[in-house]
Amino acid sequence: MKTSILAAHAVDPTLQTFENDVWWITLIKLFGVFVLLLLLTLFTINYERKVVARMAVRPGPNQVGPKGWLQSLTDGVKLPFKEEIIPKTADKVVYFIAPVISATVAFTAFSVIPFGGVVNMFGHQTALQLTDVPVSVLVLLACSSMAVYGVVLAGWASGSTYPLLGGLRSSAQMISYEVAMGLSIVAVFMTAGSMSTSQIVAAQAHGNPVNLFGWEVTTPSWYAVLLLPSFVIYCIAAVGETNRAPFDLPEAESELVGGFHTEYSSFKFALFFLAEYINMITVSAFATTLFLGGWRAPWPITWFWEGANSGYFALIWFFAKVLLLLFGFIWLRATLPRMRYDQFMRFGWKVLIPVNLVWILFLSYVKVANNELSQQAKWFSIVGIVVVILLVAMLWPAARKPRQLSIEEELAARPPGSFPVPPMDLQVPPSPRARRAVAERAPATVGSPEENKEV
Repeated sequence: MKTSILAAHAVDPTLQTFENDVWWITLIKLFGVFVLLLLLTLFTINYERKVVARMAVRPGPNQVGPKGWLQSLTDGVKLPFKEEIIPKTADKVVYFIAPVISATVAFTAFSVIPFGGVVNMFGHQTALQLTDVPVSVLVLLACSSMAVYGVVLAGWASGSTYPLLGGLRSSAQMISYEVAMGLSIVAVFMTAGSMSTSQIVAAQAHGNPVNLFGWEVTTPSWYAVLLLPSFVIYCIAAVGETNRAPFDLPEAESELVGGFHTEYSSFKFALFFLAEYINMITVSAFATTLFLGGWRAPWPITWFWEGANSGYFALIWFFAKVLLLLFGFIWLRATLPRMRYDQFMRFGWKVLIPVNLVWILFLSYVKVANNELSQQAKWFSIVGIVVVILLVAMLWPAARKPRQLSIEEELAARPPGSFPVPPMDLQVPPSPRARRAVAERAPATVGSPEENKEV
């Protein structure tokens, strides 16, 4: 009877659910997450190559396996057997630890991602999630913060200039956009009232009824709609956090050869490659959990199928949303050029973070107004605040560029004793020290003197 009820209706896990798991069930889930991430990485690499090939109107991988789908597997098998070259100036210990750190934190971050509700696994009721804690979202942020150590240490331990520059770029970029990412998640905490990933998914199960000027309106349950500014900022910050195009500045081939992993080869390079794609999958799964309802099916499906969220069906909806977000990563890479580094950093600090702070303050006022003001006063005040914000944004004085001086004005403004300036007309005058004997040349004549005589 209990099993049939679980099959008909989705059961949200609680923190107590994970405390009741037996040890071998936990081991099975741990092994399942590990294998799942490896398979997803192989799939995502081929997925990206095929989508980019389709957008570029050219054939993608099509030689190994059915329609080329085993190409990533052969590349993954080949890398560990390639020759490994370690620079003589490298710090051997740190050189080895750096890729291990990147790969380890990438796997660890997925441990608190919920794949589904409570299911029956070998006769035991357990959640489709490895574990959950009251601050699971902070665990994910901590793992993303630790990932920068692997990149910086890899650049420093290689003993080469270009990897070091790539590592420094990466540290500045990841720290900057991690601030924007963390602020975008604050709105989710405030709305859901919890930092547990499973509880955030449960909070998006049903819409909230709102009284709008006497009309009873049900707001959307997904935070991607309810907290749209936070979702947009998170997506932008996630691309910058994972060093993906157009924000792949730590690996700018045109400037830094290959970035922080230039001196890596063989299996250690494979670990960096694995960590990059797992991070893509992690931020996509994190966005699915926080903003897209997690493992729950979208509304049209749940309307005509009551058991869509029950059992292992939840895996279908979860991975469908993840693949959709991964397609966004690939789409950006195929369409947008790489940004300039100063533009990228300016956008993070001067646009994303201020917009995030204003949005959090506005959301805080809305929560206070729900408890302190009447319905009519609340909506009038909210509309007034929105109008004021829009007016300030429209009337905010733009940064005026200084007037560009002419060449004559720039030359006149130079201090005395400055270096000589070459001529602007590209005509080099003769040196006064060089004496040249210039022979006087007679005009050229053609024909006899009688023919050239003027009449």
